[in-house]
Amino acid sequence: MKHTSLLVFLGIMLAAGVARGQQQDFSKVTIKTTKLTDSIYMLEGSGGNIGVSIGEDGVILIDDQFAPLTGKIQEAVAKLTPKPIKFVINTHWHVDHVGGNENLGPAGAVIVAHDNVRKRMSTEGFIEKFKLKVPASPPKALPIVTFTTDITLHFNGEDIHVIHVDPAHTDGDAIIVFPKAKVVHMGDCYVSLSYPFVDLGSGGSFDGFIAASNKVVGMTDESFKVIPGHGPLSTRAELKSWHDMLVEISALVKKQVDAKKSLEDIQKANLTAKWDEKWGQKSIKPNEVVEYAFKAIKGTH
Repeated sequence: MKHTSLLVFLGIMLAAGVARGQQQDFSKVTIKTTKLTDSIYMLEGSGGNIGVSIGEDGVILIDDQFAPLTGKIQEAVAKLTPKPIKFVINTHWHVDHVGGNENLGPAGAVIVAHDNVRKRMSTEGFIEKFKLKVPASPPKALPIVTFTTDITLHFNGEDIHVIHVDPAHTDGDAIIVFPKAKVVHMGDCYVSLSYPFVDLGSGGSFDGFIAASNKVVGMTDESFKVIPGHGPLSTRAELKSWHDMLVEISALVKKQVDAKKSLEDIQKANLTAKWDEKWGQKSIKPNEVVEYAFKAIKGTH
């Protein structure tokens, strides 16, 4: 079965990245570069979307996909600027976003992430949805600068805000805001082509997706470009639509919970029907997004 398209377009699915990582021929992956502003770019390859800041101070990468792709990512960056990669910011701990750390750290990049990213990368992880064990990362791949709530990098003429949000995809999620360039990278707190994947075993929560998307909508305007963790480049309006969908699903599920309905009964009610064609065709199915909302409402996450 061919899984490349899923791997490219839905790297949020760790199974698509880790479980089939050994099978994928990374030599066939191409890196697509999209210019957002004179200083900000988005790279797409296999795994999470990469944000790139270039300027006189050097290069910042936001996430770095899989280790075998580091050379291609470096080549793509070199076409934009001769400056070195000074920093890598990880949006969370999943390997399709941090795999390149083990190469870029030793090459001189300072790796920055939330405290929980380092903690989770330091030990063996388990992704329940895919029954997937994720080995601990080597020490050279670990973030060496960590933060609890937020950190600001004054770099390339920008005050780049790295902000920890309420647990959503995981408990180490961060969004990165470029206020001058009017770009925000949301990591897997937003995917523009799917219902969200709540990694419950990594401390994620459906409610966190609502909070994170609401936060970004509130701190941006229509001129902002939004880099999702996966999927095409997006806009504030599209993010708002995604947020509103999550809010409505939560309200519909809560009404059923208040009526003492079981999860199984709620799943049979087809509450997400009007969104399924747009957002329910990837690995996160309608029953799963209902379960995520149900567990958040019940406080079992």
